[in-house]
Amino acid sequence: MSLEKQYKWGHSRRWNSYTEYIRKIFGERVQKLTIDAGFTCPNRDGTKGRGGCTYCNNDAFNPSYCLPEKSISQQIEEGIEFHRFRYRKATSYMVYFQAYSNTYAPLDTLRRTYEEALSNPLVKGLVIGTRPDCLNEDILDYLSELNERTYLTLELGIESCYDKTLEKINRGHDFQTTVNAFMQCRERNIRTGGHLIIGLPGESRDEILGEADILSQIPVNQLKFHQLQIVKGTIMAAEYVKNPGLFPTYSLDEYLEIISEFIEKLNPEIVIERIAGETVPKYNMKPSWGLRYDEIVRKFEEYMEAKDSWQGKNFDKKKL
Repeated sequence: MSLEKQYKWGHSRRWNSYTEYIRKIFGERVQKLTIDAGFTCPNRDGTKGRGGCTYCNNDAFNPSYCLPEKSISQQIEEGIEFHRFRYRKATSYMVYFQAYSNTYAPLDTLRRTYEEALSNPLVKGLVIGTRPDCLNEDILDYLSELNERTYLTLELGIESCYDKTLEKINRGHDFQTTVNAFMQCRERNIRTGGHLIIGLPGESRDEILGEADILSQIPVNQLKFHQLQIVKGTIMAAEYVKNPGLFPTYSLDEYLEIISEFIEKLNPEIVIERIAGETVPKYNMKPSWGLRYDEIVRKFEEYMEAKDSWQGKNFDKKKL
C-alpha cells in the first residue's frame, strides 16, 4: 500500500504536516511574518503576577525587523523583504502576532491592529498567539466574524497539561482554562493551534507521553512542539544556574524518540506544525544540538522511516 493511501492526510510524510496542509488550503507556499504589536501579559503587568512565565524571553526568537516601536505595516513590509531574500519562492504571507498575548487589549485596539495587517494585499491571513485566559465573549465574537472573511488561526499557549507544572512555571491559570478556551473556539468554528513544551522540570517521560492522550480529546486543530530551551534573561535561567540537575537534558536522539512515541499516540486529525523550537543562539543557556530546524526535521523523518512510525499508529479512538 502506498503511503499516499495509507495516511489519511493524503501525502507521503509520516505525520500530518502543516506545510502540506497549507499547500492544500492555498495551493502555494504561504510564509509567516512575525509581528510584535507591543502587547503584554496579565502575569507581567500585575493583573495576575509579575515577571511572566519562568521560561519566557521574547527577544530570544523575534526576528531583527520585529520591533513594537514600528507600525504593523512597516514590520510587514520589512518582513516581506527579509523573507524574499531567505525564501525566494514565497509570494504570499500570513501575519503572525507572536510576542506575548495578542488578545490582551481592548477590542477596539485589537480590531485596528488586525485590520491594519489585513490591509496589505499580500497578506492571506492571520495567526494570533495568545493565552487561554486572555479571551472574552466580545473578542471571540469578533474573531469569529474575522474568520469568515480571512484565514485565521488562534494559537494558544498550552505549555503543559498538568496544573502542578503550570503553577511551577508561573502560567497564572490551570489546564481547565485551556480546555475551556479550545471549546469556546470550536463553538465559533475558529481554527486553533496549541504550543506544548517538552521537558519541563518535574515532568516524567510517562507524563509527557500521557499528554498525547489528553490533547487528542480536546478540539485543537494543530500543534507545535518545542523542546525546553532555557534562555538568558528569564526566571528559569536563574533557577538553572542554581540547580541544573532539576532540568532534564535530552540528546537529539532521545528527543526524537519521545516525539515519535508521542505522535504515534496522537489523534491523526491534528496537524503538526513544528516538532522542535529555535532560539537566537546567543540566548541559549543549555547546550543546543547545533542543527538548523530543517536538519532536525530530516533526522526525524529518517528516524520514523527506520522505525516504521507514523502519526496515530497507536491512537486509541475509544478515548475520544
